[in-house]
Amino acid sequence: MMMTTAKKWLAVYTRPRWEKKVFQLLTDRGFEAYCPLNKVRKKWSDRVKVVEEPLFKSYVFVNTDEEGRSRVRMCNGVVNFVYWLGKPAIIQEKDISTIKRFLNDYENVTTEQLTVMPSQEIEVTGGALMDSKGKVLTVKGKRVEVLLDFMGIKLVAFVDKQNVRIIRNTAQ
Repeated sequence: MMMTTAKKWLAVYTRPRWEKKVFQLLTDRGFEAYCPLNKVRKKWSDRVKVVEEPLFKSYVFVNTDEEGRSRVRMCNGVVNFVYWLGKPAIIQEKDISTIKRFLNDYENVTTEQLTVMPSQEIEVTGGALMDSKGKVLTVKGKRVEVLLDFMGIKLVAFVDKQNVRIIRNTAQ
């Protein structure tokens, strides 16, 4: 008896500048794929043109089940799936829909990494301290020193920068 698993949206990491090619190859192989494209005005010396560029460099989203993962991985231009806690990172359907609606309404969108700075209030989004709230003391490379309050006791912990979400920006 073969057990089928539900399809889920997964993030695929691609070779640099291969997003559109990977999207087309996945679509040609029967996968439901999504490559968010941003309309950007490009100016050359003789003209201005609107071109579509991938919103997320080197990423494409694919809706597949466990059985389809190996076929996705074998697709030319695919480096691997994006992993979170040892498993392929699942992207919620609502997040895909939000990106589609957003790009439908806006052009010339930019993305940027949030900068974590001392005195910002944060929430830990991964690891043993997940869901804990605290205040950033220092930022050292990819690690953040966070002051946490547990049952009236102040704890200081180092957390990976990728595992924090800014709640309130109180930095000056």
